[in-house]
Amino acid sequence: MNTAKPPPPPSSTSSPFPILQTLTPLHRVSPLPSSTIITTFTSKPPRQFVVLVQSTADHTNPTSVSFITTTTATTPHHSLNQTLLTLLRQRKTEEAWLTYVQCTQLPSPTCLSRLVSQLSYQNTHQALTRAQSIIQRLRNERQLHRLDANSLGLLAVSAAKAGHTLYAASLIKSMLRSGYLPHVKAWSAVVSRLAASGDDGPLEALKLFDSVTRRIHRFTDATLVADSRPDTAAYNAVLNACANLGDTKRFLQVFEEMTQLGAEPDVLTYNVMIKLCARVDRKDLLVFVLERILDKGIQLCMTTLHSLVAAYVGFGDLETAEKLVQAMREGRQDLCKILRDVNSENPGNNEGYIFDKLLPNSVERNNSEPPLLPKAYAPDSRIYTTLMKGYMKEGRVTDTVRMLEAMRHQDDSTSQPDHVTYTTVVSALVKAGSMDRARQVLAEMTRIGVPANRVTYNILLKGYCEQLQIDKAKELVREMVDDEGIVPDVVSYNTLIDGCILVDDSAGALAYFNEMRARGIAPTKISYTTLMKAFALSGQPKLANKVFDEMLRDPRVKVDLVAWNMLVEAHCRLGLVEEAKKTVQRMRENGFYPNVATYGSLANGIALARKPGEALLLWNEVKERCVVKEEGEISKSSPPPLKPDEGLLDTLADICVRAAFFRKALEIVACMEENGIPPNKSKYTRIYVEMHSRMFTSKHASKARQDRRSERKRAAEAFKFWLGLPNSYYGSEWRLEPIDGDDYASDSV
Repeated sequence: MNTAKPPPPPSSTSSPFPILQTLTPLHRVSPLPSSTIITTFTSKPPRQFVVLVQSTADHTNPTSVSFITTTTATTPHHSLNQTLLTLLRQRKTEEAWLTYVQCTQLPSPTCLSRLVSQLSYQNTHQALTRAQSIIQRLRNERQLHRLDANSLGLLAVSAAKAGHTLYAASLIKSMLRSGYLPHVKAWSAVVSRLAASGDDGPLEALKLFDSVTRRIHRFTDATLVADSRPDTAAYNAVLNACANLGDTKRFLQVFEEMTQLGAEPDVLTYNVMIKLCARVDRKDLLVFVLERILDKGIQLCMTTLHSLVAAYVGFGDLETAEKLVQAMREGRQDLCKILRDVNSENPGNNEGYIFDKLLPNSVERNNSEPPLLPKAYAPDSRIYTTLMKGYMKEGRVTDTVRMLEAMRHQDDSTSQPDHVTYTTVVSALVKAGSMDRARQVLAEMTRIGVPANRVTYNILLKGYCEQLQIDKAKELVREMVDDEGIVPDVVSYNTLIDGCILVDDSAGALAYFNEMRARGIAPTKISYTTLMKAFALSGQPKLANKVFDEMLRDPRVKVDLVAWNMLVEAHCRLGLVEEAKKTVQRMRENGFYPNVATYGSLANGIALARKPGEALLLWNEVKERCVVKEEGEISKSSPPPLKPDEGLLDTLADICVRAAFFRKALEIVACMEENGIPPNKSKYTRIYVEMHSRMFTSKHASKARQDRRSERKRAAEAFKFWLGLPNSYYGSEWRLEPIDGDDYASDSV
């Protein structure tokens, strides 16, 4: 690595990230041990850390670096540094910040690093924005090397816990690119957040973990990287990413590396393994995870038992979940025996060397005696609520309400219903369409002193919007803000935007989107795509395109295929096929391949525009994607295989039949049958009779003209044969009943 010339920094943005929750401090702001700051060149002394990140400072904020006072400008630079350092040592961060923003010259590296550290330590939206503005200023002045690794590590943790995972990841990556290893507490916090996030978060977590561990393995002296080596918590974070992906091979690889490097698996490790078994449909192994915990002498926790109940609920096996909860209610310690008995009734898949290594106790299966729990564990409200969610999922509203009543009569306070329990009941009633009963539960929560939270109100909002009761939804928002003091979040606004779409109110959707941003709430991917949907459905593709362009510029969200498809749909709804094709081309240039939804929108647009020739081109592309290729034929640049759905193929077949492209129509219906989709023969028969029954009936056509039509005629006869209409394959004449008194001949050969 060339330390003399760091790579150029990425472009910046002025959009601030909102702080979503209070952060827990990582450690004191005093610098980490010197071993934390490590360069890949062991023969040279550590140099200052160079940070290369995107800034998210709000330059419209008065706290940004935007003004200079003449008084400070005349103060000697040394005196300013001393004043600033004194304020920082006294933990007077606010005064230190005001001093900093009035500096015409940059403070010393020590002052800058301390200031960034203390701002990160405060864990507030304002403090995080200020720290990010320092990064931006240093970047603009090419002085990023003034910051040390400790300050950047703290900022990464603060940003990650505030929900700014991409920004936090960029900080860690910058440290790695500069040849330094961040403290394990810093990089593992980012990996943990990535692993639990949606989209490509788990994959990015694995990549970041690999980047860190590769650099660690370059050092032969373990003491040099002691503060950066992954610990049990770090391994648990990356194992969680593997479990979320259902990647059993990678899970085993990380698990084995964990034990080899002396990071001992704990109860959380095995809780994650329960999730992995659930993700890969290995219900039969859940009991052996529990037994493994007991065999290794790891202290059991309620989270493990909750994970087991949640796993069975996720499998839809409410009977076993109920057996577990009931056994816990009875104070039984033989839960392993109960689960083994369930396995004997429903044996699982015995294949898979990976789980044989992860759970060696499962190899013997039922030959050993199941262990007992060290003590009885009574179910708490979380376990009861999980079982209630299973009832809700299956539409068992009565059982959900009955469970709530049973919890009310529990003597143990930990088993009594909390706000999550009541919210689950509200959700079950909303799902069943019982909005009045849901509001009664909300009123009861207020009466008994269990305050409803934002999630409860969002569920009710969604119910009203789905029932097209937008006025009641607006009234609920007013009650939520005025009476309860709960400010709507991005989920609230996304729900209201979607509700406006359902009642065909694109102007209302835009108004809520703008109100959300005016409140300082950052739009999510769902916010953008939902607003695009509003403009697409209302026939305003230009506005949908503007929203899409703004989404592209927003560094907090990642444009996905759903957003691209919504843009294609906006054009296709008006039959603007050329514009839609240009969007698809942009899609490909950005690394996205069209999927069934993309092709379905294009097919509908082609039908609306009455351009059957475009349908032939589209079908050829779809047909190519449907072909299953051999492993050697697949390259990285090859689009993924496609499984067409009924909507796409039916639309293409409809276009081809109407345009008399019978040979292509036969190809499409054959594809439908291969994919288990029954073609609508009655519809195609009606189209043929209404539009093409007079084809090839002229007795005065020249011989040359008849020859030119022979291929098309053969395709028409084959299509009629498939429809079951009289055709040349029967070897006889055929005649349709007269329509409107007009007796017309057939097109037999």
